[in-house]
Amino acid sequence: MDTPLTTIAVVGLGTMGTGIAEVLARAGREVIGIDVSEAAARQAVASLEAATARSVRRERITEQERRDILARFRTFTDLQAVADAELVIEVVPETYEIKQQVFRELDAVVSPSAILATGTNALSVTRLAAESQHPERVLGLHFFNPAPAMKLVEVVSSVLTAPPAVESVTRLARELGKEPVAVGDRPGFVADGLLFGYLNQAAAMYEANYASREDIDAAMKLGCGLPMGPLALLDLIGIDTARTVLEAMYAASHDRLHAPAPVLGQLSEAGLTGRKAGRGFYTYDAPGGQDVVPDALTPAESAGAATGREVSSVGVAGSGTMASGIAEVFAKAGYAVVLAARSQEKADTAKARIATSLGRSVSRGRLTEEARDETLARITPAGTLDSFADVDLAVEAVAEDLEIKRELFATLDKVCKPGAVLATTTSSLPVVAVARVTSRPEDVVGMHFFNPAPAMKLVEVVRTVLTADDVHATVREVCLKVRKHPVDCGDRAGFIVNALLFPYLNNAIKMVEEHYATLDDIDAAMKLGGGYPMGPFELLDVVGLDVSLAIEKVLHSEFRDPGLAPAPLLEHLVAAGCLGRKTGRGFREYARR
Repeated sequence: MDTPLTTIAVVGLGTMGTGIAEVLARAGREVIGIDVSEAAARQAVASLEAATARSVRRERITEQERRDILARFRTFTDLQAVADAELVIEVVPETYEIKQQVFRELDAVVSPSAILATGTNALSVTRLAAESQHPERVLGLHFFNPAPAMKLVEVVSSVLTAPPAVESVTRLARELGKEPVAVGDRPGFVADGLLFGYLNQAAAMYEANYASREDIDAAMKLGCGLPMGPLALLDLIGIDTARTVLEAMYAASHDRLHAPAPVLGQLSEAGLTGRKAGRGFYTYDAPGGQDVVPDALTPAESAGAATGREVSSVGVAGSGTMASGIAEVFAKAGYAVVLAARSQEKADTAKARIATSLGRSVSRGRLTEEARDETLARITPAGTLDSFADVDLAVEAVAEDLEIKRELFATLDKVCKPGAVLATTTSSLPVVAVARVTSRPEDVVGMHFFNPAPAMKLVEVVRTVLTADDVHATVREVCLKVRKHPVDCGDRAGFIVNALLFPYLNNAIKMVEEHYATLDDIDAAMKLGGGYPMGPFELLDVVGLDVSLAIEKVLHSEFRDPGLAPAPLLEHLVAAGCLGRKTGRGFREYARR
């Protein structure tokens, strides 16, 4: 197993197998491609020809280098062709029966020193290894799609795997320019183990008609900086594949968060498996296409929809970062803004913070000095909510405490003129609970901005069962005028983003508690394998562990799902005062400023 891995076989030339073969051939390895379908083998060669031709046009490789790469890739339909390979990577369909048959046949073909790797992302590597006459040479080598672009490779050891085999493929992964992460054998491993629970919850959210597919995907892209929304990603992965992964995860964990949402089974049984079928959660221009086309579920401009109320002035209650940011957003868009805090001094300080923010925009060339001055002139700081008497829209951005918000809304009810819209920026509390302290709950709505408000494009528009249609329409219109993207959601814990984000973060903490993977490996896996801008532990430390714990508790309290119970490690860190970056220590330690 210490032999240099120079000749490598890839069994199964679908999308993933072809991508892995390309990575290996480009890295100078002799690649033997095996597929029972001659058409699949021809398609794999054609794909490599097209990919290398693009590289030549972009001047990334020379024409001679292209010819050399193509010469290193040979395809066959007979498994006997792998006899001389030092490493065989199987990427055949995700079923035990097919994979076990491949391993049994490989035993009779390859040399005893050859390493056998499975590309599974859901099945037990241990169970597959047990089918081999030499289980010590069997491991998992999980690439991510598209293999040429994605940097992560999970190297999966079973209890039977010999360390030299792991060392050899880990070294190979680094030589291929990949980032190997060592993990143990459990369904989903690290990246998919976290990713698929999140995707499943998104599917369940859609199935419950809580939000549209477009709003769910937009919320996660704009609210979390993800490259793709969860439902679009399920279509890319394959809904049938996702269901298989989740079934395997649920069989191991018995966690309801991993129990496949029924809609995944319904779509799979109907053959609506995503992009490859031309239809899944979305409809595509053709089977295998990537361009979404309108269908019966595509939102249309509603004739006769409610007309919003006129808004020319806005009141923002609060003096913290979020309040200042929201006030800046409205003032930039041309609204007259009253920024009210508990004292005139706090309000003046909040306006000064806005001036600093606008100054940075000027220095970066994003704003003219004239526009900065005009924006600041539109903001009137005030030390009392009495200044909201004439505003058309009042937005509270105070502490995330229900009693504080209820007290504030009771005051707004007395101060604000009839017809004024009252909005709360809560991220986790029930909007109806603050609406009910007023004499006009029909005028109350949720307007959840994301931090930092000037930069983040998303606003979750939360209507309660009492919110008037024209109030909902008003807030959507205002969002568009301030260049934000509104998504509609009902009044339940977490709305869209936090309801999907925080169970994922909680599950990452559980992985560490179980000693399955390290903080660094988990963060690397989600950034490199999932395209996340931050790993879960980086994000938790930025958000604040106390804030995260509070949201987890709200989600658990509302949905009563045992899988949503906050991880004990999170509770222990909060109890110890380790709240993240703001205290200098959370999951990691930070230099004090």
